[in-house]
Amino acid sequence: MNASAGDLFGLPPEDRTSSPYTGYTRAHWEAAADGMLEAAWKWATPGGARLDLPGPPSHSGVRSDGLEGYARTFLAAGFRVAGAGGTDPNGLLERYADGLDAGTRTPGRDDAESWPLILDHHVQGQPMVESASVALGLRLTRPWLWDRLASGVQDRAEQWLRGALRHVPAGNNWYLFPYTVAGFLESVGRGDAETARARERASELLEHWYRGDGWYADGDGRAFDHYNGWALHLYPLLDAHLAGDERESAHYGARLREHLESFSLMFGGDGAPLHFGRSLTYRFAASAGVGLGAVTGHTPLTPGASRRVVSGALRYFLERGAVGNDGLLSLGWHGPHTATLQTYSGPASPYWASKAFVALLAPAEHPLWASPEEAAPSEGPDRVLSVPAAGFLVQSTGADGVVRLHNHGSDHVRPDEGESAADEDPHYARLAYSTVTGPTSAANTADNHLSVTVGGARSARRRIRPLGSGHGDGWGWAASWHLPVFPAGPSTVPGLRVESVTVARGRHELRVHRVLGAPDGARAELTGWATDPGGPVRSLLRGLHGWEAPEDVRAPQGTAFARWVTVPRLGAEVTGTAVLAALASLTADPEAALGDGALDEVVDRVEVADDTVTVYWAEDGARTRIAFGRDAVTVGHG
Repeated sequence: MNASAGDLFGLPPEDRTSSPYTGYTRAHWEAAADGMLEAAWKWATPGGARLDLPGPPSHSGVRSDGLEGYARTFLAAGFRVAGAGGTDPNGLLERYADGLDAGTRTPGRDDAESWPLILDHHVQGQPMVESASVALGLRLTRPWLWDRLASGVQDRAEQWLRGALRHVPAGNNWYLFPYTVAGFLESVGRGDAETARARERASELLEHWYRGDGWYADGDGRAFDHYNGWALHLYPLLDAHLAGDERESAHYGARLREHLESFSLMFGGDGAPLHFGRSLTYRFAASAGVGLGAVTGHTPLTPGASRRVVSGALRYFLERGAVGNDGLLSLGWHGPHTATLQTYSGPASPYWASKAFVALLAPAEHPLWASPEEAAPSEGPDRVLSVPAAGFLVQSTGADGVVRLHNHGSDHVRPDEGESAADEDPHYARLAYSTVTGPTSAANTADNHLSVTVGGARSARRRIRPLGSGHGDGWGWAASWHLPVFPAGPSTVPGLRVESVTVARGRHELRVHRVLGAPDGARAELTGWATDPGGPVRSLLRGLHGWEAPEDVRAPQGTAFARWVTVPRLGAEVTGTAVLAALASLTADPEAALGDGALDEVVDRVEVADDTVTVYWAEDGARTRIAFGRDAVTVGHG
C-alpha cells in the first residue's frame, strides 16, 4: 500500500474554514512542491546537472531523460521561489545554479553531467522541450540565480539555449519552446534578430492555429486537448505577464478568459480533469490555465472557484497513488498505467505537472488564496455546453460531479497524413470521454465507438469531420462524420461513411448514427461507457431504433480507472443506408435509477421517417428532432 502523499510531503492539516471543498491552502501547495522536489533531487548526478530518475528510458535516451528531470523540476522550483519573493528555505536555487554550470560545460559529451545538444525535432529533439523549462525557470528566479552567476556560466547557458532557436521544432506547440527561450534571452539583455524571429514565427503560428471559442489546434490539424491550457495559452500569456506587456497580455488574456468559459467545466466534482488526449501523465498540469487566469486576472471564474479547481486537481492525484512510496510521480494516471503513456514518456516526464504551480505566483494575500473556496462549475446545476470551434459537447451533472466530453471534432491526424486503423489513438478516436472513466486499450473492445464490420474486420474512427453543434437551456448537441478505416486489407470501403449525433440532457445521451453505403453482410456495433461492474460508476446503453442483440463485453486490460471493465454493446445488420438510435447513460450517483425500467421513463417514443429521427422525452414532454441532409445535420429541441 502506498504511503499517503500528505505524509510523504509533510502537508499541513486541512483548513476547512477557508477551503471547505478541498481543505487545501497555499501552504499545502508549497509543501507539495517542496516534497516533490526533495524526492526528485535524491536522484541527482554529483554535479546536479541531471536528475536520473529510476525507470525505463524514453526513446530519447537516459541523458535526455536526466535533463528532463532537471528542467521540469526547475520549473516547479521557479514558481515556488518566485511566488515567495525569493525566499528559498530548502536551498533549491543553489542546486539548480550548480547544475546549470555542470550541464553547460561540455554539451553533447557522453558523461555523467553534460547536457545533450538541442537538435531538430526528428533527431533526438527532446532537449528543445526542456530548454523552455530551463529558460522559464531562469526568468522566474533571475534576481536570485541568473544575476548571481559568473559571466562565463551565463555565456555558456545562452549558447546552449540558442540551440532551440537554430533547429526545427515539431509542427505544433513545440514552436513555443524557442519562443520562451527567446523571451528569457531578451529579458536579460541578450536579444537580437535571432530571438526576434523565433518569437515572430511562434506568434504567427498561434494566430493560424487559433480556431475560436478560446481554443487552439495543436498544429495544423484538429488536435484539441489539454495542450491548450498547459502550453498554447500558458507560454504566451505568462511571457507577456512577466514582461509587463499590457498589449500582449490583453490579446492572449482575452483568449484564455474565453477558453476557461468551457475548459473550467471539464473538471469533475472530485477534482479530476477529463481523461482525454495525449500526455495525460502530466496530471494536475491540466489546471495550469485556470491558475494562470487567476494570477493574471484573465478569467471568468471567481478566485474561490479558481482555487477549488486547481486545488481539487492537485488533491485528486495526491490521494490516488500518483506519488509512489519514494515520493516520485509515477508514469500513469492514478498510479502507474502503461496505456496512458506515449513513447516520448520517460521517468521524469510526469514533472510537467510542475506547470500547475504557476498558481504560486499569486502571493498569500492574493484573492486566489485569501478568498474562501467556492463550488467548481461542475458542482452546480446540470449543464450542457457546446464548443463549436473544437467540435465538443460538454455535459456535467451536479448530483455526482461527473463531466463527460462528447468528441465530434478533435483527432490526432495531421493534414498531410492518410487514414489508417493501425494508427487509431484511443485517447482521441472515441465518441466520448469523462472524468470517471478512461478508454479501453487498443487490444480490447473499444468503448464509446460506432464501428462497422466488413469481411470480419471491424472499423476504426480516425479523422473526425464536424457537422455542427449547439446548446440551449438544459440540452445540447454535436455532430460529425468519419470514414471507417480497417486494420487489414483495403483501408476503406468505397462509399462507406458514418454520421454521428449526440444530444445530451441531464445524465442521458441520445446517440443517433446514420450509416451510408454499407455493403452486403456489414454489421454495425455501438458501445457505451467502460466501467467496473462492481464499482460506484455505472453505465447503460439501450437501443431505441434499429439496434438489437444487447450484450456486455469484457475488456480485461481495464482502463486508467479500473483493472477490469465491461463495455455495453449493441449490434445490427446494415446494408446501404441505416439510421440507428440509442440512449446511453453514465452516473456515479448511488441514488440514480439506471436500468431498462428507469430508461422507459426517460424516452416516451421514437419515430424514424427516412433520414429524420424524432425522440419524445417522457420526463417533460420535450421533443428532439434530428434530420440528416447532405453533409449537414439539423437538430431541433423544444
